[in-house]
Amino acid sequence: MTIPAHRIAFGEHLRDLRREHGWASQEAFAHHVGLDRTYISGLERGTRNPTLDVLVKLARGLDVTPSDLLATVE
Repeated sequence: MTIPAHRIAFGEHLRDLRREHGWASQEAFAHHVGLDRTYISGLERGTRNPTLDVLVKLARGLDVTPSDLLATVE
């Protein structure tokens, strides 16, 4: 399966934001936002496609806007 470029860009940006905001561990961040660690991993690798509800959870957990999460997606 080929992973679309926009999902790879989103995942890399999510990983960067997570780390910049002090969440070194996917597991701790996942617990913070109420998602499973494997789901966070899938998002960061581009294998998962988040819903709007998940985008809002991630943004709130990182104290950014949903549009900030999508900044690198063309």
